[in-house]
This record gives sequence, structure tokens and C-alpha cells, in this order.
Amino acid sequence: MSTSDADQTAPDHRLDSQTVSAARRWNYWLGGKDHFQVDRDAGDRIARVYPGIRTAAREGRAFHGRAIRYLAAEAGIRQFLDIGTGLPAPANTHEVAQAVAPDSRVLYVDNDPMVLTHARALMVGAPQGATRYLDADLRDPASILGSPELADTLDLREPVAILLIAVLHFIRDDEQARRVVAELLDAVPPGSYLVATHGTSDFVDPETARRFAAMLVAGQVDTWPRDRAGVSAFFAGLDLLAPGVVPVSQWRPDRPDRPAPAEVSTYGAVGRK
Repeated sequence: MSTSDADQTAPDHRLDSQTVSAARRWNYWLGGKDHFQVDRDAGDRIARVYPGIRTAAREGRAFHGRAIRYLAAEAGIRQFLDIGTGLPAPANTHEVAQAVAPDSRVLYVDNDPMVLTHARALMVGAPQGATRYLDADLRDPASILGSPELADTLDLREPVAILLIAVLHFIRDDEQARRVVAELLDAVPPGSYLVATHGTSDFVDPETARRFAAMLVAGQVDTWPRDRAGVSAFFAGLDLLAPGVVPVSQWRPDRPDRPAPAEVSTYGAVGRK
């Protein structure tokens, strides 16, 4: 990661320990240590309604690793645009990709101040490649695509893997979410890939779905689940890799004891442009 700017490791004064952070809450579910009490309280409230959330977080992370290993080892992808990075955890994108191909180039994008601070300090990649961080919002893809950080890290004339892991479900409006994905895909050439995971209520029992919906109405949850058709819409016009849009635990599993769909409630898929 570039450290040429004087403020690369400066503290981010936007850090707020009294407001829930999706990135810190996710870190809590993964068993990390970078979270505050407000994040733990929010995570526990969701876990009481949906006890499988920690399994879902772990399985989503495992899908992320399998997809990147496929792209780097079999598809020959050397450029990764990871939007909604989250806090550093084992098997970050650059670690998985550069273990296969040290010349892989990764641009991480997030707008959470704690992610910003930790990523700049910890997520340092192989010297043969590049690993950089951009403070930007998925809802404004133009700011990502037009950034100097992207221009310095990725060559959009060559295939890029766009990673949207557990982030699209924070955009409530379907049209806006599809427009964001379309704009990102329009900017990359044929041979590029979209990798995405997304929460769903398709597999939970009616009472759990009802309670989760009530939390949404009450503002206690900030993730908007979509059904399989809604998730599939993000991949319109792409060639879906087998097995298609499936629960993350069922996408090219590498072990026989994978959790059931109701235990992960997250779709995952990989599509080629």
C-alpha cells in the first residue's frame, strides 16, 4: 500500500464510537476485536432474531476466498476492485490473490473511518503487485472510477474483478443498486468479473422473516434482503459461472460439511462480462 502521502496513517476524526458501524459489526460476528459496545449490542440484537448470522459471516468470508482463488489461479485475473472492504481479517483479497499471483493489483474501497485507519496500517501487499485504499462510497461509482488511486492501481483496459461482498444489501432502492453495478461494469472490459454476495430472507422461517422485517421498520437493521430474482438481476448480461446464484455455502464448496441455506441466508455468485 502506498504510504507516500503524509496523512496515510493519521487518525480519522470521523471515528464515532456511539454510532453502529456495519464494518465493525461484521468484524464482531467474524470474531474480530475491532468494534465498540454499540456494535456488539446491535450485532447481538440481530443474532437474537437470526442466530445464524455468525455462520453467515464466516461462510460469506469463505466464499470470498474461494472466488478470488478461482479468479487468480484459473481465470488469470490480476486486478481486483474490492468495494465495501470491511476491516482487515484473515484472507483479505490481496493476501489470497497475491498468494497465487504476487503481481496482483488490488484497490480497496470503503467509507468507514476505522476501516480507513486499519487498512492503511495493516493491508500491505506483495511488492511485485500493488495494494491501495480509497475512501469512497459505493453509491457514487463515478468518484471511484475517476479517482487518482484507481488510475494509479488498476488498468481499466485490462480485465478487472469487481468485488461487492456483503455491501449491495445496504442500498435499499433496487433501481439505484442496479444502476451502481451497471456503471461499474460499463467501465471495465470484456473478460472482467463481478463477484457479489447479498443477504436474503428466502430460506428463513416466516416468523424469523417477520421479526427481521419489523427490525427494518424500526431502524434496528440496515441491510435490505433481496430474493434470488433480485440478486440475479445484478448479473444481467453476464455469463454466470456454475453453479449460478446460490447460497454462499453451496458455491463450489471445498468441504463436505457445509451449512444449510437457512444457516447462511446469503446468496453468492460470480459472473463474467
